[in-house]
Amino acid sequence: MDNLSHHTIFTLSGLNVSRTHKYIYFALTLMGYFSIIFFNLTLIVTILLEKSLHQPLYIFVCNLCVNGLYGTAGFYPKLLADFLSDSHVISYSGCLIQVFVIYSSRLCEIANLTVMAYDRYVAICRPLQYNSVMTPLLIGKLIPFAWICPSCSLILALLLTIRLPLCGYHIEKLYCENWSIVKLSCIPTTYDHIYGYINIAVLSIPVFYVFYSYVQIIAACRRSQNNQIKFMNTCLPHLLTFTNFMIALFFDGMYTRYGTSDMPQSLRNIMSLEFLIIPPLFNPIIYGLKLHQIRRRVYSIFSCHNITQNECTVNCCQKKLQESTVFHHKTLNKIYPDMILSG
Repeated sequence: MDNLSHHTIFTLSGLNVSRTHKYIYFALTLMGYFSIIFFNLTLIVTILLEKSLHQPLYIFVCNLCVNGLYGTAGFYPKLLADFLSDSHVISYSGCLIQVFVIYSSRLCEIANLTVMAYDRYVAICRPLQYNSVMTPLLIGKLIPFAWICPSCSLILALLLTIRLPLCGYHIEKLYCENWSIVKLSCIPTTYDHIYGYINIAVLSIPVFYVFYSYVQIIAACRRSQNNQIKFMNTCLPHLLTFTNFMIALFFDGMYTRYGTSDMPQSLRNIMSLEFLIIPPLFNPIIYGLKLHQIRRRVYSIFSCHNITQNECTVNCCQKKLQESTVFHHKTLNKIYPDMILSG
């Protein structure tokens, strides 16, 4: 195959629909993206403004929502622009940036969910030591760790990719991902494969740790009714989030490794987009509904807003009524001064 590494533009696939359908998909995608922004920002602002929520669990939930906004920012704006364009292309540097943002966000979510599993393990299995273990100093180390390690891992992967001369420029996805670029290489990609297997081995560690934590948590819950209540209120949202994310990760991995052009385009799109759509929308909703402290605070914020609006309306009406009364009184004074004075 001729060396096409001089091409600096990649073409993306998956949007082979009519113009009318494009506008429909654009509207639905825009509503979905706005929903993701709204729900995540609502939880972030609520946790930041409410001092009673400045606890390890809620700080990690806030970090999870920030990561959701970060990851979707690398995908949705480009997809929305593609819906309005006849050509679906992306520059080489833009492709690498998209890979970094999307997949560092995915790795950051794994790290954050692992940290949250540790937090729940300490809270339920070692409750007397919770305050001495989950200190602000430790939290201040865990959150940067959840961001820095994924970023370093992606940087190394991209450095291995950048060195490859390319013999193609078409990516069989709606967005860029590292393996799709590696498959376009003109030379053997042994080092990339080895690094990929190392990453899989490393990522299996937090996954197994989360399962181990929940084995211990469930065992502790069987011995205490108080722990069962804690599990339902705080662990169940985390378990649902983790399960949902792992299913999304599985679909993306299956599509990346084994997806073929023989599969229907709609099925390929669903498999590749599931982890970019469901977790960012699902996470803030499930935590907002299940964690009663967050739910109560969100309700109180919106209730106060409605009450303030109603009070403002009443005050405005009273003010207008007073102004109207004064005006009529002055008018009567001018027209019938003698009658009013005699009265």
